[in-house]
Amino acid sequence: MKFPARLRILGKANHGASLIELALVTPMLVLLVFGAIDLGRGYYVYLELVNAAHAGAEYGSLHPSDTANIIKAATKSNEMNVSFATPLVTYGYECSDGSSYTASATSLACTATATRDSKAVHRVQVNTSAVYTTFLPWSGIPSTFTLYGSATIRGNP
Repeated sequence: MKFPARLRILGKANHGASLIELALVTPMLVLLVFGAIDLGRGYYVYLELVNAAHAGAEYGSLHPSDTANIIKAATKSNEMNVSFATPLVTYGYECSDGSSYTASATSLACTATATRDSKAVHRVQVNTSAVYTTFLPWSGIPSTFTLYGSATIRGNP
């Protein structure tokens, strides 16, 4: 059986091949772009949490027992209004060599070490957390994550 000339040319032509390749690759590229956007948003929320914890700890290094204003400093630093839970603040004294720690104490007796004299310094730790919801529901991955930020600053009493 002999095919008409038009059908023989159509079988050899590749005019629509690039359009078919584009149609096959486009869904994968779209998923890749949305995945990158989702990952970027999650990383941004994480950075906001770490920066808020650091801002609270910086204020706490100057005023270690002022818990209300430490929390206020941490939540005020949140410039893009990422909603996160109330920061958890712990403060106390520890020996400068890191040998012991007492939470919310007025003082701490430190002993001298072999290399240097150990003295008490105050330590403020601020922990922040937020629930991050993904932009799109991804198969096999939970749609919500709890992200954490933490900062600890030690200073002279």
